[in-house]
Amino acid sequence: MTRRSVSYGPLLALAALMCLSLALRVGALSTGYWIDEGIAVGIASHPLSDIPRILGQDGNPPLYYLLLHVWMLGFGEGEAATRALSLAFALLAIPASFWAGSRVFDRRAGFVAAAGAAGAPFLTYYAQETRMYSLVVLLSILASAAFALAFVRGERRQVAWLGLWLGLLLYTHTWGLFLAASMAVCWLVLWRRGLVGGGDGARLAVVLALLYAPWLPSVISQTAHTAAPWAERPSPLLLLGFAGGLFGYLALPLLVVAVFFALRRRPPVDRAVRVLAAMAIMTVSLAWVCSQIQPAWATRYLAVVLGPVLLALASVVSRGRLWTFLALVGVALVWVMSGGPPPVKSNVRTVSESIAPQVRPGDLVVATQPEQVPALYRYLPEGVVYRTPMGLVPDPRQTDWRNGLARLRAGQAETELLPAVARMDRGQRVLIVTPEPGAHPSQAPWARAVRIRTREWTAALEASPRLRRVGGVSTIALPKNTVTAALYEVR
Repeated sequence: MTRRSVSYGPLLALAALMCLSLALRVGALSTGYWIDEGIAVGIASHPLSDIPRILGQDGNPPLYYLLLHVWMLGFGEGEAATRALSLAFALLAIPASFWAGSRVFDRRAGFVAAAGAAGAPFLTYYAQETRMYSLVVLLSILASAAFALAFVRGERRQVAWLGLWLGLLLYTHTWGLFLAASMAVCWLVLWRRGLVGGGDGARLAVVLALLYAPWLPSVISQTAHTAAPWAERPSPLLLLGFAGGLFGYLALPLLVVAVFFALRRRPPVDRAVRVLAAMAIMTVSLAWVCSQIQPAWATRYLAVVLGPVLLALASVVSRGRLWTFLALVGVALVWVMSGGPPPVKSNVRTVSESIAPQVRPGDLVVATQPEQVPALYRYLPEGVVYRTPMGLVPDPRQTDWRNGLARLRAGQAETELLPAVARMDRGQRVLIVTPEPGAHPSQAPWARAVRIRTREWTAALEASPRLRRVGGVSTIALPKNTVTAALYEVR
């Protein structure tokens, strides 16, 4: 009886890729939270059973926040601790990509896909952020592979896995609906051409509908009342250049060269490549069209299409020879050279820690950009009272986005700020934290309303005879999410 030999080469190669990826993705784990991270940690810090209800005030499904809650119980709420969860998902995406590329295509494509997951700038960036995007990428890879295996390769047992990965994705990010819709279109085309049977796809659709039904009322409510007032309508350039957001705009020309020479040598005839590419293009196009109707576009949401794009590209470029190889080496060099820590995303921690010794329990903290409050809460002393143009903040760990734009526009200083200052006792302090608009301020309705309220509320405090300026903090402006602070004392 002969023993089967075990090849450790692929395992060693994957381990090396994961170590290299880890080295690229730890430089910013301990930097201060920015807006979205403060909100994520704040929501996850609530009791587990309350999180789905609280997300009715936000715009996301609950899975990531539930996982983050459990993770924080074991590892804490510090920046590096919470970001380690995202890093873990990003590292898991490497063996997942190898499995997906190898099973759908061949081992060579699997190694290329794994290398892409190990170095892609998109994953490098979001592996160091306390948000759900690296989990979305992981689920996108697994779901895309399961779809190709089930409906292109004919492996019926993968239909159940596809239902699992898609169900998890739908409960992780709402843009999963766009990927699911694109998969449905691809399946319908394959069915109309007689390439797949109708039973598996129909049953899968029913199961997914039943799985998602409990969350559907929340999605409808979020769409009607929270949406994304901070977003602008995306331009056609964002649609055409979405691959640059995933793989880096500097590396994109080299990646185009790699694809060109690979196709020139051996045009792909594999149906799975065409299906995955169509799936990705339809997903991005559907999201773009919907964002023209109701703006909800952000480059980070493209995490949902990294899976099909990565697998299709891996299959294509794995066919190339010398020029494709040289172009891919260039891509890798660009990724490594630009793979330092992401820029600091916010100076809230710096400002808060500088001003914290001068703030006492009972003092009033005013944030003219309401969604900054959960990040401020992480760094300012306990016991302060938070107020925004949308009113008193009962729970500073979260932002209530419901009808937020209307409430923000109505929150004038005369009705919200000055009456609160009038009720304060002598010696109490008012800290106002305001955003810096930057060189190219957003023209989204929310951003414009924040700028108006900021000017108005700052002027009201400066003009108030009850207050005198006693301090403040102003730091070097960052590319975005920069804040300044001014401190007043009641006479």
